[in-house]
Amino acid sequence: MKAVGLTEFGGPEVLRVLDLPAPEAGPGEIRIRVHAAAVNPIDTMVRRGIAFVSDAAPPYVPGMDAAGVVDQIGDGVDIDLRVGEHVMAVAVVSGTHGAYAEHLVVPAESVVRVPEGMNDVEAATLPMNCLAARLALDLLELSPGATVAVTGAAGVLGGSVVQLAKADGYRVIADAAPNDEQLVKDLGADIVLLRGEEYPDRVRTRVPEGADGLVDTAGILDLAIRAVRDGGRAVTSRAGAEGSGERGIVTHSTFVPRYAREHAKLDHIRQLAEDGRVLARVAKTLPPEQATDAHRLLEAGGLRGRIVLTF
Repeated sequence: MKAVGLTEFGGPEVLRVLDLPAPEAGPGEIRIRVHAAAVNPIDTMVRRGIAFVSDAAPPYVPGMDAAGVVDQIGDGVDIDLRVGEHVMAVAVVSGTHGAYAEHLVVPAESVVRVPEGMNDVEAATLPMNCLAARLALDLLELSPGATVAVTGAAGVLGGSVVQLAKADGYRVIADAAPNDEQLVKDLGADIVLLRGEEYPDRVRTRVPEGADGLVDTAGILDLAIRAVRDGGRAVTSRAGAEGSGERGIVTHSTFVPRYAREHAKLDHIRQLAEDGRVLARVAKTLPPEQATDAHRLLEAGGLRGRIVLTF
C-alpha cells in the first residue's frame, strides 16, 4: 500500500511516499481503505520524534484522522457496519500504524459512519479534533449554564471546543484576532474578545468572578488561567499540566488516545455534524506526494481549517 512516512526524525523534508505491506484486520478490528487523512499539529510532533515515539523500528507513519470505506471486518466485531460503507475513524499512531496510508486498521470502537451530507474529505477533519475537545470539556466537569473561556478559538481544535461547549449548554467566552471575530461568532461563541495578554482581564470585565472553566488550545495556560474563578477548572492541550494550583484551580492536560475507543462519544459527534452543530473545516486538499508541503503550510500558521491528504 502507499503510505506517507519517515525513516528519520526531522523537518517536513523527511516525509516520503513509501510502499508498505497492507495490514489485515484482526479480531475486533476494522480495516479502512483510506480516502482522506487530515494533517494535524500532533503529526508534526510525530515527525520530529517528540510524540507517539514507540519502540517499533522505522518507518513511522503519522496521522490520527481518517475517512474512507470499510473494506475488511475482523472476527467478533458487533458494531453495525458493513463492507463498502463510508466511515471516519481516529487512530493511535504507533510505528507504521497511522492514517497517512491507503489502508488503516483500527479497533471497531474507533470507527463510525461518515455524517450524512458530508464527504470523506470533510469527515476526516472531525474525529481526533472533536474527541480532544470532548475530552477537554468532560475534564472540566461543569453543569449546563456554566461559563467556559476558550483560547485559540479560531483554530480547528478551539473551534471544536466552542461548538461542543454550546451543544452542552455552556456560555462560551472565546478569544480571536479581529479578522477571526466573525468566524468564532459563527461557530457559536456567545462573546468574542480580543486575544492576547489582556484577554483574561477582558473576560473579568464580562464575568467579574471569573469563568467556571477554561479550555486552552493556544498553549498559554499560565496567562489565560487568570480568567478562571477561584476553585474553577482549566484544561490545556499542553502536556504536563495536571494538578491543583494557585487559587484552588484544578488543571488537566488532554491526551486524546484516552478517548480513541469511546465509540458512543464519537457517534454523538457524528450526530451533531449531521444536525449542523459541528462543522467540517477543510483548508486545502493535497495528494500524498505533497505531504511535505502540507506540513510546511501547517507549521507556517494562519490556517483556519485542516489540510487533508487524499489517497
